[in-house]
Amino acid sequence: MITAESNYASAFFQAPWFWDTRHCWYNYPYQQLEFDMYYYYIMELSFYWSLMFSQFTDIKRKDFLIMFLHHLATVGLITFSYVNNMVRVGTLVMCLHDTSDFLLEAAKLANYAKYQRLCDSLFVMFGFVFVSSRLGIYPFWILNTTLFESWEIIGPYPSWWVFNVLLLLLQVLHAIWSYLILRIAYKAVVKGKVILKSFSSRVFCCSRQNFTISDHQL
Repeated sequence: MITAESNYASAFFQAPWFWDTRHCWYNYPYQQLEFDMYYYYIMELSFYWSLMFSQFTDIKRKDFLIMFLHHLATVGLITFSYVNNMVRVGTLVMCLHDTSDFLLEAAKLANYAKYQRLCDSLFVMFGFVFVSSRLGIYPFWILNTTLFESWEIIGPYPSWWVFNVLLLLLQVLHAIWSYLILRIAYKAVVKGKVILKSFSSRVFCCSRQNFTISDHQL
């Protein structure tokens, strides 16, 4: 999954709208759907639909409602942006959300291999990338173009409001999870160690306090 995401994301680096987000709205909605963008969308949508259904068969956790809301918003955003041909900005959103995944998976591998210091370091790196991308790049890069640049170039219309409400909802969830991750990273650096358990959930046990964050919510 991560390898496929990297291959598709690397193809987008050559696109002009990756570097200048105003190109996401030029000639909209009459923009050609590229082959790589189509399959990137199919892969991401299939992935999040699987998470949506598996959540009801997995162990019920404290963040079940938040996770369900996250999956609804994500599936809604991917589907809505595809139907409305907002695939350029949609791929930017998905690429941004994929940036930190490999660090968390690497931290899991280090934990399973009993390299605790490496695990702690990788998790701190993951926390830095997650928080900086969700609370820094996302609002100033993604929300800036969907709220302001699109308003200037194409103007608002009914589905524009729906799209941006979903993106703002995602930003609220980013803030909540960033807070939890920063607490865990602080414990890892100052007070104890981070322990990651199982593929179906992310359980971070730091010193005296336990935190549970469901898989793929990030």
